[in-house]
Amino acid sequence: MNRGRFLKNSIAFVWVVVLICCVFVILISMLRLPEVPTGARTIGSNRYTKIRKVAENEHYSIGRFGEMMIQMLPEDLAFTIFVPSEKAFERDLRLRANDRSNDTYAIVSRILGFSAIPRTLTSVDVPLGKEMLYDSISGFVLDVSKDIDGMLVVNRVRSERVDLRKKQIVVHVMDGVLMDAEFEESLQPDDDDDEQK
Repeated sequence: MNRGRFLKNSIAFVWVVVLICCVFVILISMLRLPEVPTGARTIGSNRYTKIRKVAENEHYSIGRFGEMMIQMLPEDLAFTIFVPSEKAFERDLRLRANDRSNDTYAIVSRILGFSAIPRTLTSVDVPLGKEMLYDSISGFVLDVSKDIDGMLVVNRVRSERVDLRKKQIVVHVMDGVLMDAEFEESLQPDDDDDEQK
């Protein structure tokens, strides 16, 4: 009978010790202060740069198709879009801003799937000389790195402008179109049909 009482007390003792340890860990983690950076290199670094907001009169730099891509996404969720420039749309996809083709919306929405990631990614978040992999909303893998001048390079396509913001959406204007090989091939004119005629 004396042994059962000791067992109950030892179980209670263990529970008290575990409880005290858990409370101690929680307090330490809550009171833990961030480390102070040391060294001359971190003082005055531009780790926190301003992100420019896209003004209404600045939509020309994003272009009509870029605005169309942004309007397809919810503004209250964090996304990053690598928008092709107007020249890239015309050069790579043969789409012009004044085209009213039926396929335009379908092509732009498909490009959006390849070039949008469901998180905020600014040029500050990408370390110089390091490649980072992200999955786009369509599952296409984006290889993001940064040039020495601070411009982003995504799947070997260089950006023209970075860190534009429209509410929760970060926009990077690219000098090319991000797409997979299958979609790129589907956009090419059929040369076989022309040769048979």
